[in-house]
Amino acid sequence: MKILIADDHALFRDNLADYIMQKNKDAAVMQVSNFKQATKLLQKEPHMDMVILNYDMEDVRGIQSLFELHEISDGLKIVVISGSEDMGEIKKIIKAGITGYVPRRTDLEALKSAFDAILEGKNYIPKALEEENPDNLQKLGGKTLTNRQAEVLGLIAEGKSNKQIAYEMNVSEATVKLHINALLRSLKVTNRTQAVITAQKIGLI
Repeated sequence: MKILIADDHALFRDNLADYIMQKNKDAAVMQVSNFKQATKLLQKEPHMDMVILNYDMEDVRGIQSLFELHEISDGLKIVVISGSEDMGEIKKIIKAGITGYVPRRTDLEALKSAFDAILEGKNYIPKALEEENPDNLQKLGGKTLTNRQAEVLGLIAEGKSNKQIAYEMNVSEATVKLHINALLRSLKVTNRTQAVITAQKIGLI
């Protein structure tokens, strides 16, 4: 398996490359520090199996860059790493034909689990995104929340920190943040305190 890591953080690249080669002895891992270098290398290496792309690099032009990668190498598996917490943007990224989406703030164990799944040939997106599903919604006080969002809301109302919520729900803190951001958008508020106040006013809690 030939894998390209495109990331402007050298330490992250090195650690990820080491982990991949430990998990897959047959993996050949190459590294570049920006998107331009990635496209040049892919043009020279048409049989690359996978590119792991830091979506937040300065020269990445959003979804257009993902389409460009597909055009350069048909059938290329693309794994996106991003710090974005905008659910709308994340959904667009996923719809662009990627193999995996890994939040930048994913904790170490969750990061390893994500790449274990990806290296086994599976697609990967965080549970928080899988649960943003019309079939998993509940109407509460005129607002539409996922079951997980409703659970997070209750824990926020109890005064739990993100770390405590992550522990109780058995998920990463990055996953909790995704749920909270989606929850804030659903309630049309900008912070946790407003979320609790609004939820109490409309009878959610």
